[in-house]
Amino acid sequence: MNATSPEFSVDISLVIPLYNEAESLPELTEQIYDAIQTSNLHTLFGHQPTFEILFINDGSTDGSDAVIKSLIEKHKEVKLISFRRNYGKSAGLDAGFHAAQGRYVITMDADLQDNPYEIEPLIRKLEEGYDLVSGWKKKRYDPITKTLPSKLFNFVTGVLSGVHIHDFNCGLKAYRHEVVKAVQVYGEMHRYIPVLAKWNGFRVSELAVQHRARKYGTSKFGLSRFFNGFLDLLTVMFITKYMKRPMHLFGMLGIVCFLLGFVIAAVLTYGKYVYQESVSNRPLLILGVLLIILGVQFFLGGLLGEMITKSYLQSESYLIKEMVNFEREKSFTKGA
Repeated sequence: MNATSPEFSVDISLVIPLYNEAESLPELTEQIYDAIQTSNLHTLFGHQPTFEILFINDGSTDGSDAVIKSLIEKHKEVKLISFRRNYGKSAGLDAGFHAAQGRYVITMDADLQDNPYEIEPLIRKLEEGYDLVSGWKKKRYDPITKTLPSKLFNFVTGVLSGVHIHDFNCGLKAYRHEVVKAVQVYGEMHRYIPVLAKWNGFRVSELAVQHRARKYGTSKFGLSRFFNGFLDLLTVMFITKYMKRPMHLFGMLGIVCFLLGFVIAAVLTYGKYVYQESVSNRPLLILGVLLIILGVQFFLGGLLGEMITKSYLQSESYLIKEMVNFEREKSFTKGA
């Protein structure tokens, strides 16, 4: 790899969504510059790596956008995408993925808990033949109220999804360019990018990375994210496995319910005419009728799902107020 390919403007794109992290940004930027410039990545690229830093300001109210603009004046590699309001981390990553021009894309959080000096190990792991490498915060500096639910969340997600990595929530990840252009991130799906990538045929691995204690501010995430996360996991499993074939899910549920209801009705009918048993006051009759009705409804739901266009799977719309230091600045609504 002797030079940046014509299809890539830079070797590395760093996508960093942020919300009220003004204090961390100057230090983070300096660490990124030092990490890349002192790395041995020139042996991989054949030249000193070129890079861009995409800060996605997710509606911050602490002056983060002003801090980033001051950084742009000092560093030509720094770029800013600023939302008009807070849309969430998934929207930030999605905007960054669409804007990224690098052969490799690195995502990290802006709170200094992710170590920029892990960029080189992550890229070298990609070069082993993987398309996505997820960081694994093996030793965490978080309170037990975050670590225990996180372990449970990661275990359940691995079992249900079949993607067995230790830390789905780690913000430090490395991607090949084609992965970020292929994977759709919306809602709260950023936790499941490895799952989406794996189910789209990409090769996924993980690498233990250093986790650092938060230096400024407080965490923006609460315990509710884990409950929402499990609901999002069910959504991910549905849209990836049954999005294009809803009848396989609803039809199967319909058949099972209908057959159970039919068997119950048949048994009651047999008892009525052979043994003269009374069935009108038996709860089992109500259950049988209910199962038959549910079976028909599930089946009809599957048919309707097959008829509905599949194009509704769109990223959440978001309005961008400004894009600074891009070749072509514009405001746009994603998905429009």
